[in-house]
Amino acid sequence: MTDIVTGSHVVPPGTDPRVMNIPPRYPLEAVRRGQQGNVMLNVLVATDGSVISVDVAQSSGFPLLDRAARDAVAKWRFRPGMRDGLAVPSTIPVPLTFVLEH
Repeated sequence: MTDIVTGSHVVPPGTDPRVMNIPPRYPLEAVRRGQQGNVMLNVLVATDGSVISVDVAQSSGFPLLDRAARDAVAKWRFRPGMRDGLAVPSTIPVPLTFVLEH
């Protein structure tokens, strides 16, 4: 896996303000079960801002929530990391929270 881009002359990857990334849908079965939690994803971003891969770095403890987060973020677009003015593949952590509203 590519490292998180850091150092001098480096701009880390981030969300692309030109793109409206669609948040994950709360799985209906997870709602019925009362499942809530935080998911931390590590997203490998290509030089064009597309997603190469998504790994669950920290699970919510509920596979339905983890899968919903991973599936949604896999479709997102990012601003790629830059090193010395050139886009480079890089990893960005993406935290997501699933909270039921009462």
